[in-house]
Amino acid sequence: MKNYLTLLLITLLFIGCSTKQEEIPKKTITKQSIEKEKTAFDYLNGFYDDDLNLALEVFKKACEKSSKKELFKDVCNNSYNSTNGKSFFTNNFTPKVLVSNTGDKGLITGYYEPLLKGSRIKTDIYKYPVYKTPKDLITIKNKKKYPHFKQFRYKAKIKNGRYVPYDTRAEIEEDNDFDIICYVDDFIDLFFLQVQGSGRVLLDSNELINIGYANQNGRKYSSIGKKLIDDGHLEKEEVSLQTIRAFLKQNEDKIDEVLNYNQSYVFFVEKEQTATGSLNVPLVAKRNIAVDRKYIPLGMPVFLETTNPKTQEPINKLVIAADTGGAIKGEIRADYFFGYGKDARELAGLMKEEGRLFMLIPNDVVID
Repeated sequence: MKNYLTLLLITLLFIGCSTKQEEIPKKTITKQSIEKEKTAFDYLNGFYDDDLNLALEVFKKACEKSSKKELFKDVCNNSYNSTNGKSFFTNNFTPKVLVSNTGDKGLITGYYEPLLKGSRIKTDIYKYPVYKTPKDLITIKNKKKYPHFKQFRYKAKIKNGRYVPYDTRAEIEEDNDFDIICYVDDFIDLFFLQVQGSGRVLLDSNELINIGYANQNGRKYSSIGKKLIDDGHLEKEEVSLQTIRAFLKQNEDKIDEVLNYNQSYVFFVEKEQTATGSLNVPLVAKRNIAVDRKYIPLGMPVFLETTNPKTQEPINKLVIAADTGGAIKGEIRADYFFGYGKDARELAGLMKEEGRLFMLIPNDVVID
């Protein structure tokens, strides 16, 4: 999850905030979302034109975490001595197209790693704090005793000797005494950093630091994109990162109202490595996706067929499922990681394309 990274741009439109799902048990995969018939690799558009050696390297990196699961243990062991991506994937996996009750196509969105400008010291320019996890934020362990905290993801604080839901975004912004990583120069960019779940900050000392998701206040994500639609400020068809950002910049008197509509608040930690997803391995631009792990286990190779939102050219890539996100729900649903920087932000902001997903299932796995 954008353990959120990712979080994720469609969260601006509908829902957000990652939630943990149950792991797929051992060497079985549910068949409810998989076409029964095998799919030949020749059926995957552009599969043999892809850089399968690079895909193999990304898979090996994912195996540092996923090989602990019985599902991937053998195939990960096979990967370590492999150097030819084409032969490795075709000899060890069987492609199967994901399907839903509406067919074999679903929504593919995009996310990216933001770059912000900041300082370790608060100034007139750098005045918006990037908070660490508050010391009074508690994750309730005894879930059976406090079932009503499920709606708050079991996040709480103690007030007058009792658990109470943790503060909303507005309450956090209004009054707190949290530890701070740094200060940034743009309040809106800070909000989008929370949506993405990780990013980089270029400090005024020229130091570039990596920050990642640490925790969340437990409040439900409410889409500011949907609010702008409901309030008549934007049409549904035109909503994107770019149009939301432009509206907020042009209507600064509405910034607090719009952003506080989303009560969810993300806290960060400074990290040595760049963006990592829920699998806790560094994300690779255009080689990783966020998925609903109820249907696709993390670490699974997935062949993605979709379209570039800017050029309308095909995107046919073998990617690795390495992240999750609250807006990423359903069988045929993925968030494509575009990488870092301005170009990545533009493409991720525009990405709302139709696509197909083919899981490459290890040959020794039983489809139950």
